[in-house]
Amino acid sequence: MKVVNINDSWEFFKGVSDISTIKGERGEAVNLPHTWNNLDGQDGENDYFRGSCIYSKVVDINKKTDKDYYIEFRGANAVATLYINNMFVGEHKGGFSTFRWNITEYIVLGNNSIVVKVDNSPMEDVYPQMADFTFFGGLYRAVYLIEAEKSRFDLDYWGSDGVMITPTLRDKDRAVVNIRAFLTNPKAEQEVCIELVDEGQVVATACMSATKPTIDINLDNPKLWNGVDCPHLYKAKLRLVQGENVLDERVVSWGIREFKVDKDGSWLNGRKYPLRGVSRHQDRQDMGWAITTKEHDEDMALIKEVGANSIRLAHYQHDQYFYDLCDKNGMVVWAEIPYISVHLDKADDNALAQMRELVIQNYNHPSICMWGISNEITIGGENQNQCELHKRLNELCHSLDSTRPTTMANVSMLEPNAPIIDIPDMIAYNHYFGWYVGEVEDNAKWLDEWRRNYPNKPIGLSEYGCEAVMDYHTNSPRQGDYTQEYQAFYHENMLDIFDKRPYLWCTFVWNMFDFGVDSRNEGGVKGRNNKGLVTYDRKTKKDSFYIYKAYWSKEPFVHITSKGYNKRQGKETKIKVYSNCDEVGLYVGKTLVENKKGRHVFDFCIPMPIFPTRIRAVAKGCEDSFVLHRVVKEPNKYTLQSKGAEVINWFEKDGKKVEFEYKDGYFSIRDKLGDIMQTEEGDKLIRIMMDRASQQSGMKISGAMLKMIGGMTVERIAGMMGDKLDMQELYELNKALQNIKKKENI
Repeated sequence: MKVVNINDSWEFFKGVSDISTIKGERGEAVNLPHTWNNLDGQDGENDYFRGSCIYSKVVDINKKTDKDYYIEFRGANAVATLYINNMFVGEHKGGFSTFRWNITEYIVLGNNSIVVKVDNSPMEDVYPQMADFTFFGGLYRAVYLIEAEKSRFDLDYWGSDGVMITPTLRDKDRAVVNIRAFLTNPKAEQEVCIELVDEGQVVATACMSATKPTIDINLDNPKLWNGVDCPHLYKAKLRLVQGENVLDERVVSWGIREFKVDKDGSWLNGRKYPLRGVSRHQDRQDMGWAITTKEHDEDMALIKEVGANSIRLAHYQHDQYFYDLCDKNGMVVWAEIPYISVHLDKADDNALAQMRELVIQNYNHPSICMWGISNEITIGGENQNQCELHKRLNELCHSLDSTRPTTMANVSMLEPNAPIIDIPDMIAYNHYFGWYVGEVEDNAKWLDEWRRNYPNKPIGLSEYGCEAVMDYHTNSPRQGDYTQEYQAFYHENMLDIFDKRPYLWCTFVWNMFDFGVDSRNEGGVKGRNNKGLVTYDRKTKKDSFYIYKAYWSKEPFVHITSKGYNKRQGKETKIKVYSNCDEVGLYVGKTLVENKKGRHVFDFCIPMPIFPTRIRAVAKGCEDSFVLHRVVKEPNKYTLQSKGAEVINWFEKDGKKVEFEYKDGYFSIRDKLGDIMQTEEGDKLIRIMMDRASQQSGMKISGAMLKMIGGMTVERIAGMMGDKLDMQELYELNKALQNIKKKENI
């Protein structure tokens, strides 16, 4: 088989759906990977281009009559339609998987016109359609031209390599490796010959008939894929032969491991192995999803540095290259499809197809230990159709792969007795107590209550997190201020909660990296979710990155937090240090202030120096430092200046100052939504407001969603709207609330 990359020299036509209109026209010259939303998908205007675009290219093919030809796409969002020499070849729905078409009958010897229409428009029958991330359109992964023999490993089997390897550990001294090949035009005189290779050495061989291409091979003294400690990989070399001729071949990496989850947590190869990891979106600042191996490598290096042992690859199928990196680096992976946020009655077939592609294409990756069938799907309400599709997805996973469990990520409000919750093999929740609702301590209360009520059920956290913007700092952090200090406080508490509850089978930070959401305008940053431990461009690690490194990593380090907060007022200040060492020394100038023993977090209090002074932390040969300045007034850049970040007191209309009123004993926008709705007048007022918001946004606000935001003040909800906030409407709402008297118990 001959595989040629054809990423270079395409022509791009934006906003075009009829291929006949580009005849004789010249488009924009682009190379793949490419997206048309790399800039407008992150600018926060909520108007990024969603529509049909065309890519075209002329390819010189030395067509041979005894060969078949395919074109392979590693990812095109969301619907791709292929035309060869003006002839329709096929359509693929789903933006994240590999897919191929046999183009043999459409091509000629010499130059061939390849036209691909790619469409990321809103549609009713393709997932996802509603989610907290930008749906970047384009041919954002590689494209290949394949020349293949008539008899070959199957190129039509759901975008896979046509090989499935299933190792089973019989005991510590023996494993049985089942090899199953999928072949096109197999013949009785053909064989599939197999070599199992360990670090360059052949450790087992076998041959099987091409007409019955499955076999069990015994492997003595197997070496296990053992997570980050020892991610041992084997290779399987398969050759389809006829006599002395090799017709086709595959080289597949695989590993041997046992993974299970029970009420006490997760287990890898018989040892307790709590999954403490991060979630990852694939986009990059100014690049969108059109990233290269360089960006994948950088992401993995950062995830390894923080010390994670697992990754939730949300909310869709990721690049095969990144799954390979997870295999090589020992990351346990939660892989999932984009069945997210809202159930589409016309998209069941698409959800099932995307699940089939995910499982079949990624079957051989030892890093993948579970299949995720949905994320927060009940946030818009629960219904029977959801349950039925979940059952079908769950059954499909088990029919394709009997070795891996299924899971799902549930939104906080989903009740433990909801019919949908027990469909997958194990569950986890997305909790944001301490950011969107409640206090950070509520995570512990919720988990303890779950444990009391369901002592035999496994439970994990599939998401948790809060936002921080690099420049925002304070010495008195509070929920919703977007400072690095509050994000660090939040994650310190979460790690302490997890440390005391080892039964949690998984905990995944949301998110490892800031990511693009064109509909967002929060924290003074447009088009971005700021919950990452690392910035969108991957250039800066937030302080919260280092508290995880303190808990999870082994190589000694020391990090002073709030170094960007280097201009401070007051007579004394707190210096906080994160380290995985057990003792840290703090120097002010050249003077050692204190050696402090501890674990992970080291707090020092020092007098504010009169002159700029270098502060230095030292531990086991490592050090970190910054220069501290004493100022009369701290810079404005430390505080979010846009609406909603601080108390809303006034706004300007027609050049005049309009002030908000806040009367004691009466409701205002500073009260929690749930408290307001306890009164008849307040409930009616809020529901009118919600109906209006639903009509404007097109999104139904479900009872479950209302319950989730019930613990937030109206002011906080308004602040999260950023520049989309209509201050006049907020003023009128506050004015109406000031006419509703509070109950005595509120």
